[in-house]
Amino acid sequence: MRILFCGTGWPEIVPFIQRRLGEGHEVLLRDMSRPLVEQVADVDVLLPSNGHVTAEVVAAASKLRLIQQPAAGFEGIDLEAARERDVPVCNAPAKNANAVAEAALLLMLMIARRVPEARRAFAARELGRPVGRELRGRRLGIVGFGQTGRALERSAQALGLEVRGVGSRGGRPGLLQLLGWADIVSLHLPLTAETRGLMDAEAFAAMREGSWFINCARGGIVDAKALSEALAGGRLDGVGLDVHAVEPADPTDPIYADDRVVALPHVAGSSEPAFVAIAEVVGANIERLAAGESLLHRVDR
Repeated sequence: MRILFCGTGWPEIVPFIQRRLGEGHEVLLRDMSRPLVEQVADVDVLLPSNGHVTAEVVAAASKLRLIQQPAAGFEGIDLEAARERDVPVCNAPAKNANAVAEAALLLMLMIARRVPEARRAFAARELGRPVGRELRGRRLGIVGFGQTGRALERSAQALGLEVRGVGSRGGRPGLLQLLGWADIVSLHLPLTAETRGLMDAEAFAAMREGSWFINCARGGIVDAKALSEALAGGRLDGVGLDVHAVEPADPTDPIYADDRVVALPHVAGSSEPAFVAIAEVVGANIERLAAGESLLHRVDR
């Protein structure tokens, strides 16, 4: 089969998928100099990643048999267009849960140890500064209590944090109550119509003065203006971002120059064990497709 990886980032997962499939299948990288719709005519399987599989793309892919997301989120796929063509859509849920949980902890630790200031001190050959803080004894509120949230809970408790969480269906009152309780808030929700803009001005106003905010979920869950205002007004004393309102993020945006902000380039879920696990799902579904068997993790029903 001809398989096309449509993402504008994360190309490192492609060799993992190719190794899992072995010979007989060709995994191609999208040509970034051309529109995606021009590259799908002879493709059997699309791997969207963060590429947008629109109705136009689905219509142009005349040989398309499967849309397999090599990740959990599928907000960039036109499910209705796929249904009209009777093309199944599958994902690979929670295969990077541990990687994302560890990245959330990394961002917390970077805030606690004032890494932006520490880098400057290192460059200036200054010893013993800045004075850091510790996570032990702080209260962590996890918004989104699925497998990633639970993995973070276990790790955070081992470091001495008190943890509470609310699920994606916990409702607005439950969210605001958690935000008012926590010293640190970490997002682990999918981006849906219900969660888009969830962290708005009201939500940040409900957070404790001087609290920290971590986002390893999706940039669209956060109102970027409200986040900037909460930071400028002192409501937040630390922000850790792996995902951003616009990706790739503009490194010259003033928010990233703030010493209270630490940022990563959407790598929370990118680990070798996660890529092996995702490749296993992708490979298994392509083999099932070839054999006419039922597919794993369908999201189009």
